[in-house]
Amino acid sequence: MTEQTQTQTEAGTQTEAPSDPQTEGSAPFTEAQVEPQPEAPVEPKSEAPARTAPRKSRRPLLMGIARWTAAVLVCGGVGAGTAMGITAMERTEVPGLATETDGRWEYPKLALPALPHGAPRPWTDGNTGEVHHADLRELLLPAPAGATVDPKLKGGWAGLDSYLALLPEKDRGDVKEYMTESALRHIAARGWTTPDGTTTRIHLLRFTSVAFSEAYKDVVTRGVSQSSGLPLGVESAKIDMSTNGVEVPYLSVYSYAEEEPYGPQQTRWSYIQAGDTFAVVTQTRKGGTPTVPFQQTVALQAQLLG
Repeated sequence: MTEQTQTQTEAGTQTEAPSDPQTEGSAPFTEAQVEPQPEAPVEPKSEAPARTAPRKSRRPLLMGIARWTAAVLVCGGVGAGTAMGITAMERTEVPGLATETDGRWEYPKLALPALPHGAPRPWTDGNTGEVHHADLRELLLPAPAGATVDPKLKGGWAGLDSYLALLPEKDRGDVKEYMTESALRHIAARGWTTPDGTTTRIHLLRFTSVAFSEAYKDVVTRGVSQSSGLPLGVESAKIDMSTNGVEVPYLSVYSYAEEEPYGPQQTRWSYIQAGDTFAVVTQTRKGGTPTVPFQQTVALQAQLLG
């Protein structure tokens, strides 16, 4: 009986399903545990089967691509048109690409002069008086290439009479008296004549302070507005707009041109107020003074004083 019981026990053990380690503690993740999705209702045959996901229309995408393509083509066309327009223009007509053929003069390479040891430049910390400590003669614009230098105005120190010679005789006495009272320190001057017949004179007047320089600027500009204190030979003047683009920080530029009808020659001149220094740029030429060299000369002289 014992043997029969043992035999039955072994037979029972063989019929039991083998244990699965995954059944201990938690049931295994099988397809049986996933809830079945409800079947989609059957639609009429005339419509697309419900099991097929609806396809999104590509029309908005294609339209967007078309719009972007058109925009790119338009921009490309504008760019190409601009490039063609620039290449078709004369070099002197493109801003920033002008050359000497537009009438400008060929000046030597410019550089600011050295300062005495420890002396600050105007409009910097430690120079509230806006004083030019550099040698005034070295702040004069040099003559351009091909010009004939005036033997009386070679770029050195000049007397007051050299400046007064720019004015009618009737005004020289008053100006000389004013200069004496304003404690004018000294004058440096340079002059030249270019092959086209334009005569240029530059006078730098250094005063004892910026207050005197500004006061003289007020005197001469007010005189021009009242048709008095005009350069020699000038009867009437107008504001010269050609130097409006000359912008140097802390400087003031006032330019004028002799109005028509003028005599055998025309005069243009400019006042540059730069701290303690006052510059007068004068150009004359038979038949009329050219605009580009005048603008160029005023701009370069202003930069040297700035």
